[in-house]
Amino acid sequence: MEPRDSDAAPRLELRGLCGGYGSKQIVFDVDLAVAPASITVLLGHNGAGKTTTIATAFGLLPTKSGEVLLDGSRIDKGSPRDRVRSGVGFVPSERFVFPSLTVEENLTLGAFTEQDAARRAARREWVLDRWPILAERRSQLAGTMSGGQRRMLSLGIALMSSPRLLLLDEPSLGLAPVVVDQLFADLRRLADEDGLSVLLIEQSIAKALAVSDYAYVMRSGRIIAQEPAAELARRDSLWELF
Repeated sequence: MEPRDSDAAPRLELRGLCGGYGSKQIVFDVDLAVAPASITVLLGHNGAGKTTTIATAFGLLPTKSGEVLLDGSRIDKGSPRDRVRSGVGFVPSERFVFPSLTVEENLTLGAFTEQDAARRAARREWVLDRWPILAERRSQLAGTMSGGQRRMLSLGIALMSSPRLLLLDEPSLGLAPVVVDQLFADLRRLADEDGLSVLLIEQSIAKALAVSDYAYVMRSGRIIAQEPAAELARRDSLWELF
């Protein structure tokens, strides 16, 4: 894996981000950057504040203070819909497909920001070309698919809006190891071949570091370590961070 270009302007930048639920603050002064066409992983124990960070970046939770920038422009005042229109996709860890709808209908919903039918159709074919199993099952109800196929579909839904940045929360949750390997290979290909930037939350630490360019570690709502993923993976004291 090529090292990321440290001189490239960040695709995503969080500056002093603080967020939480109601009056309860969960994350404190988070500084984080994701380079273009790269994968960045945010690691930490359960309850460290990772999901709160990514939910705040996407606008599902309000920003208490700090800034969220996409390609240098602030987006922290906008709604999730606004952020999708700006070029941000988000895949949650659970309930990430519409089980009573077909594969094709799920993908169509992912393109809700695109008004042009021809462009929606072209994007759908782009997604189906990358995951042929979805093309084969385009008329199948999503709820009858395997966990791995539903996860592929969730990525396809997010990619229907042509995002520059994809936020992924625990994509390997509940999946067999071989399916996780394929999923991470797909993410790597999307970064390398399609220029997608990815911010990934993941509990499969070794697999996530192997596919990522850069890594951050969070504890008790704060970033406590950051370095290239390959260097973090070589740390003898890695587990002391968790």
